[in-house]
Amino acid sequence: MARSGAARGRRRAPGDCQPCHRVPRRVAGRKEEHPDTRQELRWLKRKDLLETMAKDIPAGAIRLGCHVTAIHPSDPGVVLTTTPAGGGGGGVIRAKVLIGCDGSNSVVAKYLGMSPSKPTPPRTYLRGFTTYRHGHPFGDRFLRLRGRRFFVGRSPMTDTRVSFFVACHVPSAATSSSSRVVDARDTRHAVLQKLRDQRCPAEVVEMVRDADPDSLNVVTRVWYRPPWQVALAAFRKGAVTVAGDAMHAMGSYIGQGGSAALEDALVLARSLARARAAAAGGRDDGDDEPFLLGAATAIREYVRERRLRVARLSLEAFVMGELLRAKSMATKLACMAILALLGTKALGHTNYDCGRL
Repeated sequence: MARSGAARGRRRAPGDCQPCHRVPRRVAGRKEEHPDTRQELRWLKRKDLLETMAKDIPAGAIRLGCHVTAIHPSDPGVVLTTTPAGGGGGGVIRAKVLIGCDGSNSVVAKYLGMSPSKPTPPRTYLRGFTTYRHGHPFGDRFLRLRGRRFFVGRSPMTDTRVSFFVACHVPSAATSSSSRVVDARDTRHAVLQKLRDQRCPAEVVEMVRDADPDSLNVVTRVWYRPPWQVALAAFRKGAVTVAGDAMHAMGSYIGQGGSAALEDALVLARSLARARAAAAGGRDDGDDEPFLLGAATAIREYVRERRLRVARLSLEAFVMGELLRAKSMATKLACMAILALLGTKALGHTNYDCGRL
């Protein structure tokens, strides 16, 4: 965010984010203190982030309520068939350069020949916000708490509000995963019982119990791309590519999906800007034709630069998920060894510099 210029406005915004510089981690009653992170850990509202980034886009460049149903090759570029979100007659968009940021069920990824994302085994992920009217006692500390059959994360957002998630197995939620509607309050009740049975600290139980009802969100399946697919997939075809979850959908175990998507945007923008400058001989006279000639090369450079980074993140998230689901000690030890090599315990994945814009 700092590299893209979006961080300045969000740091000045009062009360919507809080820097967290120390990371306590508690496992089986032991408490470990990690050294300060080199940068910051912050929570941001997705709506605020989108508005911050959208305000610098030219008027009319954003089209809402438009669903892409098919993509066909053309010369130059591709032709997109669209349908309105509310139904009715469709339309056509002709694009000379196409960047698919359309999530784990990406139409653009399908056009590129990528395999569909895979669902994780049923597991309950409860997320929400808790408001402490008189202030919370957690300071600016991010908490990771891993128990025998659950995983909890907690981060302060303001002096009176925290964000949290709980990952565990709740059979009632898993059996209803085929339905699009899962009752968040019933799930919270089941999660609370699970936490009490596991003798979870009282402050965590109270946080989940007192969560704002309207903020509760339940997910029973997470879609992801296996790390070997991320390492080997064809992420481009001419001037067509993917970014974000369309490229590297991963479980939320390490919390880097959104950050990796922002990295994608910055690296891709930098590659395209270099291609435009090279094609125009360093001049920016508004002529798009020279830029389009180098767009395919720029996208190839973007894919090459991003592949190792996103493959490593995908591997880390995949192994973390396997560790949480593992029942045999051999599997757990293997997962822990891989995570140690990747530097997960020291949050090594957060200390990454994708370069300047």
